Amino acid sequence: MGDNYRTLSEFNLKGEFVAFVGDKLEKAKYLQLITQTGEIKLKLPKILRKYAASFLAPGKQINVFGVTKLNLTTGKTKLKVYGIKPTETCPKQSSEAKSKPKILVCQKPGCRKRGSNNILPELEKILRERGLYDKVAIEHTGCLKCCSSPNCILKLGKKEYRKIQPEVIATMLEKHLS
Repeated sequence: MGDNYRTLSEFNLKGEFVAFVGDKLEKAKYLQLITQTGEIKLKLPKILRKYAASFLAPGKQINVFGVTKLNLTTGKTKLKVYGIKPTETCPKQSSEAKSKPKILVCQKPGCRKRGSNNILPELEKILRERGLYDKVAIEHTGCLKCCSSPNCILKLGKKEYRKIQPEVIATMLEKHLS
């Protein structure tokens, strides 16, 4: 996006998929979503277009997440999508809220060079010191789309926290588990 854009924040939208928008159905560039605040049209990156077309049907509940960017020249904001997840509506959802908190740590080579291999031992040490190590699941993953340090995600129930330091993760876990 060049130097004209500045990242403002991350977003996570829940809503009902309406349709794909584009010249041809197989080359649809946009996704229409109805949320509580209204209807939104989001541009899908090329890599997600085929994936989304494989499982989305009108009326399906989904989560769309990404980054909000500000164009410094025009002052307009842009929603850049980097993931889509179907929202489960079965009873399985209530059991997920009671599951162990998860910490996802990226192990892709680029992130390891930026420090994910240093974060993991530090995180495990802090969790052991505070007696939280057995109460959390730590998963080694591929790209999490947060390629800056620290490159890990904390999942507490349905909420996700990105780009937080190991000390903050431990403090949040203590509050969540108490």
